[in-house]
Amino acid sequence: MADEFSNSMNRNPHLRRYVEQFKKTHLKVPEFMVSLSRELKEIKYPNILYPIGDPIFIHIYGSPTTKTKYIVIEPRLETSEERRKYQLILDKILEYAPYGDSPENDEEFVKVLTNLYDTVTNVVGSEKKSKNKFLSKFLNSGKINLTKAERDKYLYILKRDLIGLGALEPIRRDPYIEDIHVIGSHGCQLVHKIFDMLPTNITWEDDIELANYLKNICERIGRPVSDATPIVDGSLPDGSRINIIYSQDVSLKGPSFTIRKFTDVPISITQIISWGTMSAQTAAYLWLCLEYGMSIFVCGETASGKTTTLNAILPFIKPKSKVFSCEDTAEVKPPQPVWQQLLTRERGPEESRVTLFDLLRAALRSRPNYIIVGEIRSVEGAVAFQAMQTGHPVLSTFHAANVKKMIQRLSGEPINIPLTFMDNLNVAIFQLAVYTKGKFLRRVVGIEEIEGYYKEVDGVITRGVFEWDPQLDKHNFTGLNNSYILEDKIAKVAGYEDPREIYDELNLRVRILEEMIAREIFGYYEVLDVIWKFYEKGLEGLPFPI
Repeated sequence: MADEFSNSMNRNPHLRRYVEQFKKTHLKVPEFMVSLSRELKEIKYPNILYPIGDPIFIHIYGSPTTKTKYIVIEPRLETSEERRKYQLILDKILEYAPYGDSPENDEEFVKVLTNLYDTVTNVVGSEKKSKNKFLSKFLNSGKINLTKAERDKYLYILKRDLIGLGALEPIRRDPYIEDIHVIGSHGCQLVHKIFDMLPTNITWEDDIELANYLKNICERIGRPVSDATPIVDGSLPDGSRINIIYSQDVSLKGPSFTIRKFTDVPISITQIISWGTMSAQTAAYLWLCLEYGMSIFVCGETASGKTTTLNAILPFIKPKSKVFSCEDTAEVKPPQPVWQQLLTRERGPEESRVTLFDLLRAALRSRPNYIIVGEIRSVEGAVAFQAMQTGHPVLSTFHAANVKKMIQRLSGEPINIPLTFMDNLNVAIFQLAVYTKGKFLRRVVGIEEIEGYYKEVDGVITRGVFEWDPQLDKHNFTGLNNSYILEDKIAKVAGYEDPREIYDELNLRVRILEEMIAREIFGYYEVLDVIWKFYEKGLEGLPFPI
């Protein structure tokens, strides 16, 4: 970890300056962590620094004399000269933008903006020429000379302000954030998944600058705000919900807004595959598991993307299945028409409260085909395993980084599942947030099949079927021709005389998923339609040949 910290500071001079200044002021260095776990919640005075993708880092710091704070570390314009130069670059880009291509999406916007930036600036000592010869001809004033460090800094800020969310872009990228609350230009707070409500170091110069910032956001989402229409609800491009109270005579402490980070429409399985979170082969394996009623836990640490993955694989459940979901917070979204959504009730008198344990017991009486538990943490785990034992497949998320820790947590207090019951759970997916080569990524790092308890070894035997290679960023199917679940469970139910034929069925689903990706079928409901038509009509139901 020390090497990664050192490498991060070498790549990001602003991070090194921050750490050196912090060390000089506080006589200590932050602890660098690639990912966070819930256990950190117990730390009274945290001093933790973590990356969310170069060049942005987050420092959570508190002390006996300082309230714990969320500190964004990113390249910033620190002097009047830097601000003047940045404004000059921006003016030149806006001057020549009409001669460039019109981007149709953010990816194209990045390319166009970078090209314009290279056209109006010159890196001192660099022979790099602009790709846009047409613009170069019409650039009648001299280029703005920059050092390599300045080039990287200004380009990041341009992308952040023109394509991202400006001052809030770091918070938008941070996977550990649930809500953002801004009340006036110096009142930015957030709800962290581990450290709860925290003040931040994000500010605007004054309420006028904040009001202009909100106007810009509202124009981009197509919901104009003004003194005449001071309250606006809308969705940001990533699906997060934003509520704005603009007018100062309505919001007395200045313009205010709240952002709730979630997406109304789940991320599709093809999108997740295209991001590299899992391979098409991994997804095809999960498809067969869900088609044939296997119980699956999606495991990982906080903000590793467990719920996103769980939602993405739910279309693999047959459309005529009866599904019950039990949660503390409504996050899972099964697409099946017969879906009973149950939520806990934690407030009110003791006798009127409804726990996950209560919901699971109620669900069992309704004889569903699948039970989805938002997250298993306590005694409800025992009921979930009882449900599996009586033939009800259970899907859930669970906090564990590997199969050994998962079994330890399930068999220990307060869940207390006997080891002899462990084989009621069929498959465990392990997904982590990883920081590699300056990027923050989510990867399914392994899938384990639970064979069961063996008295001879006095333990639970598991079998790894997928393994992520971090060097190549590739998922290897180590369970090919050696899968307990595919051969001993699913193949028998499917009626194959030779259990190995199940791999032909798996490969068929791989081809379907890969064809969807090749045809850029990434919309959740588009993917759902393809899968369900395949269930209904087989290969004839597909909108493309296989």
